[in-house]
Amino acid sequence: MTTHELTLSEQSATRFCAAARELLGDRGFTSDVDLIEPWLTDWRGRFSGKALGLASPANTEQVAAFVDLCRQHHVPIVPQGGNSGMSGGATPDKTGSSVLLSLRRMDRIRAFDTDARQIVCEAGVILQNLHDAAEREDLRFPLTLGGKGSATVGGLISTNAGGTQVLRHGTMRAQVLGIEAVLADGQIFDALTSLKKDNRGFDLKQLLIGSEGTLGIVTAATLRLLPAIGDRIVAWVGLSHIAKARSLLMQFEDALPQELEGFEVVPAHCLSSVLDHMPDARAPLSDAHPWNALIECVAPASGAQEVRDRVENQLTQAMETGLVDDAIIAANDTQAEHLWLLRDSIAPAERAIGPAMQHDISVPVAAMPEFIEAAIPSVEAQFPGTTGVAFGHLGDGNVHFHVLAPRGAKPGQWEDETGKSVSRFVHDLVVQWGGSISAEHGIGQMKRDELGRLGDPVAVSLMQTIKNALDPSGILNPGKLVPLAPDGPSA
Repeated sequence: MTTHELTLSEQSATRFCAAARELLGDRGFTSDVDLIEPWLTDWRGRFSGKALGLASPANTEQVAAFVDLCRQHHVPIVPQGGNSGMSGGATPDKTGSSVLLSLRRMDRIRAFDTDARQIVCEAGVILQNLHDAAEREDLRFPLTLGGKGSATVGGLISTNAGGTQVLRHGTMRAQVLGIEAVLADGQIFDALTSLKKDNRGFDLKQLLIGSEGTLGIVTAATLRLLPAIGDRIVAWVGLSHIAKARSLLMQFEDALPQELEGFEVVPAHCLSSVLDHMPDARAPLSDAHPWNALIECVAPASGAQEVRDRVENQLTQAMETGLVDDAIIAANDTQAEHLWLLRDSIAPAERAIGPAMQHDISVPVAAMPEFIEAAIPSVEAQFPGTTGVAFGHLGDGNVHFHVLAPRGAKPGQWEDETGKSVSRFVHDLVVQWGGSISAEHGIGQMKRDELGRLGDPVAVSLMQTIKNALDPSGILNPGKLVPLAPDGPSA
């Protein structure tokens, strides 16, 4: 069924809204334009839409009943967590025929097994609150990112979020031990029980992870936890070349394989942008360097000093061999947080400069320095006046490749007239290097057509087949993730 076929008449929309309000109550469903409006635009301000209403169920049973109601009335559903996604995956289209389904009310921690190091969270639990809950039990959840104050568990699962600890602990997919979700027909898929070994056919929870709400709506999950760390050793390093950052990463991986958790690269342009954006911030090093690396190692309480000594030793060796130009190690947690704040503030700082096309891409880890050195001048030559910058998770082959518009470019206009061509050019380069056009932010609506253009035809066809099988009415997050079939919309 196509998106056009799902468009409701005004009379049908009125009947649906009345039924939804009766089902969920005044707190659970609203058509108030002022209440809905803040949730109709994505975090980047790139995508805006309209909606019949905003549903906020209080529990899984209400989600299931509401999804079934939407199925009966042929109303498309756009699931939404913290609305902090980067690809427009939680934004409705402009037809106004869909309904927003917010999971933010479902923010309970249902169970906490400290012995098993597992926690059962509802989809609306905010990542920062999950961190705090684990910390109170001397445990930790091994995934973090800049939007931890708004990102929700359901959104993180639906997009298979990454973050700064993927180097050691993997993406969100690796943290999910069990899942609960509501399917397109209103059935509840309950697989919250965690089993080390389970060979009963397809791993259906893995199919739902990363599906961006197109196959089912995640309502809860069982997540793995780890012992709390005793201390963390955070260093900021100045380097002359991105290739040296890769060599330094390999040195740390050899010397501290169990302790190394984060290795981020920050070019001079990004650091300068952050310092301009945050007047109270200070540069970590006295001199500017073409490239910077932010390194984090962790240690148990009993071995913190020993790990700190090993980090200092590796940096000393690197300086003696000319690999590193300068470096500092945070003296305490406050200084460590300041260093990470510089890294986490790059996106808003770059956004304040003006229009830009942001690309969340990956290539094989060993090829990343060479890719950056080749891609930036190639893009700048193809689109005169633009500035290419690459920053992020060098350790797992994922950088955020931003192309800033020429000075004076008008927001909105430049993206529409030139930006799409920029992204096609960047994505073509990424594919030529054997990479992915989406490393951790998902496909959403922003990259759906590009996935159809560049994705493996067999893989794309399988996605379309699975989507049509699990959501034959096409009501779950239509227009997102799954490329259109040749004969028209399949999602």
